[in-house]
Amino acid sequence: MAQGTITINGSPFPFESGQTILQVAEDNDISIPTLCYLKGASPTGACRICVVEVKGYRTLVTSCSTPAANGMEVLTESPKVVASRRETLELLLASGNHNCSIGSGREGDWSDFQMQAAASDQFDELCPAWGDCRLQDLAYQYQVEGGKYPRTENRYPMEMINPLIVRDFSRCILCGRCVQACNEVQVNRAINFGYRGAEAKIVAGTDVALKDSKCVFCGECVQACPTGALTEKKARFSWRPWKTEKIRTTCPYCGVGCQLWLHVQDGRIVKVTGVEDGSPNKGRLCVKGRFGYDFIYSEERLKTPLIREGETFREASWDEALDLVAAKFKQIIEESGPDALAGVSCARSINEDSYQMQKLFRAVFKTNNIDHCART
Repeated sequence: MAQGTITINGSPFPFESGQTILQVAEDNDISIPTLCYLKGASPTGACRICVVEVKGYRTLVTSCSTPAANGMEVLTESPKVVASRRETLELLLASGNHNCSIGSGREGDWSDFQMQAAASDQFDELCPAWGDCRLQDLAYQYQVEGGKYPRTENRYPMEMINPLIVRDFSRCILCGRCVQACNEVQVNRAINFGYRGAEAKIVAGTDVALKDSKCVFCGECVQACPTGALTEKKARFSWRPWKTEKIRTTCPYCGVGCQLWLHVQDGRIVKVTGVEDGSPNKGRLCVKGRFGYDFIYSEERLKTPLIREGETFREASWDEALDLVAAKFKQIIEESGPDALAGVSCARSINEDSYQMQKLFRAVFKTNNIDHCART
């Protein structure tokens, strides 16, 4: 129920109680850029990219954390707002190995910096998040160049020891999205802010590697990261968004039905992300759904049914294999009764398949010996 009217860029819009300026703008297709804001988590206003100008206010306000008020008049792209965002972006670009500025107008040693960043990455190509970085997108949008401020020296080495996630502290802007994704979205509580001032960083546990913390490697922090500070180890430098096709599908690992984006390059999956607005997971994934896609390319996968003959197996057609199984089932029921059979539905089956499995055993085989395996 509408609680009042707010005017954004000259147009009036109704809003509901508790909505922020950013939420009202998003509901009405008005774009306000953000970096630290994470949908579904508590707004912090930490990055100040989403600032807007409100008539009668002495300073700019963060739209993600400022409640809408009746009669409020807001400008989202005034000269004052744009100048503030540009200044914030210039400071962020100077905060580490952000080799994503759009030019070298102020920075005479731009080529040297690019080479240093590549050396830090231990790779010949530029930033692993190139083309999938919100900071880069905003630098282009607001035509921000590097070099206005001295670059901050990187205090912490890259963390490569984890099995699935690379943590590059030189590209962390301390936006806090990963912390919120871990603590508020997935509720694993594995990471948080640590230290203070210039030494501030995102720490796992008592500042240990992710593998030595409570981290379950769901990868929600990676999906939330707006820069190249967190990347999937398997996709690092092998995935670029302009080279891949996105295909939506359902996760095969259990019956929940989580929605996935498969990022496919040259016929192979190189990265998996959650569908942000897809039900039931709303972008959330577990370690299996996000990282467990290698098995489909294993040479050890069975490609045809096998029938045991003595101590060996021979390949067979599906018709022959199914006919054999049906005949064996009939024989067992005739000789020992239906309760001599039992079935276990695979944990990777969808709910509909598990339902059909129990229907087969109860209605056709006439036994209640049916269960569901919770392990994969």
